[in-house]
Amino acid sequence: MKEPAVADSTCLIVLERIRRLELLHGLFEPLVIPPSVQEEFGRAVDWLIVQAPSDLRLIRVLRLVVDDGEAEAIALALEKGWQRIVDDRKARSWAKRLGIRIIGTAGVLIRAKQAGLIPSVKPLLEAMQQAEVLRLAGE
Repeated sequence: MKEPAVADSTCLIVLERIRRLELLHGLFEPLVIPPSVQEEFGRAVDWLIVQAPSDLRLIRVLRLVVDDGEAEAIALALEKGWQRIVDDRKARSWAKRLGIRIIGTAGVLIRAKQAGLIPSVKPLLEAMQQAEVLRLAGE
């Protein structure tokens, strides 16, 4: 069963580089990104929903400690009560402090294996490493 989630640009960029972006669509529905993440990612994907968070005060506070995309994604996940796909250590820490469930890109790969979407995680982790995009943040 697919779960709703809010993503940031890192997981989108990483999975696109290793040509496995569709794994997100196979695991999460709806998958929502804030406008600043859409801008960072740089391309439209029909199954990604772009939605702005409404708590502007929270976004302003979060922007003091994380970048715009991370701040908006944290605020949006908090508003919706959904899990957050995030790799950045500082953003993970702030999401946890606010009680948001988190998963990183490596965790997405593990879930994809558990769901039968991929036969093995290791080749994709190696592809991420070769593409110089592997960052395991407490997975």
